[in-house]
Amino acid sequence: MGKDASFDIVSEVDYQEVDNAYQQASKELMQRYDLKGSGAQLEFDKQKKEFVLTAPSDFVGSQVKDVLNSKLVRRSIDLKAVKWSDPVAASLGNVRFTGQIVSGITEDLIKRINKDIKAQKYKKVKTQIEGDKIRASSPSRDDLQEVIAFVKDKDYDIPLQFVNYR
Repeated sequence: MGKDASFDIVSEVDYQEVDNAYQQASKELMQRYDLKGSGAQLEFDKQKKEFVLTAPSDFVGSQVKDVLNSKLVRRSIDLKAVKWSDPVAASLGNVRFTGQIVSGITEDLIKRINKDIKAQKYKKVKTQIEGDKIRASSPSRDDLQEVIAFVKDKDYDIPLQFVNYR
């Protein structure tokens, strides 16, 4: 009998690509006629892994978020990877948004994904939780493809990747 095929379900973000998207968005903020001089500022804290957006109004803030989102999408970063806070009043009548970058799967969510996969009762598919990832294995690659399709259809509100498919 051959070896089982397997893959891992993870949630990872390429921070270099996030930083590149931030650099491009910042450059566009300084050049776009409707945002130039608007007082909108976008900052990216690499240690905290979060964006801080300050804008004179909710409308301008949403425009800046749209610019950043377009740069993230162009760099293959799932928009679910950034969780934006509600606008908070800042000094001088400005509003502040905080965008936290989500990476990794929480323990509760891992258990929920694992439980959902097992509830489907796939024949011969075994799942195992390993830290912040789930490894699914089966002698049948077709069964694993069905698991991937099932997990993609469910919305877990974080970006999920399927890696180490062998």
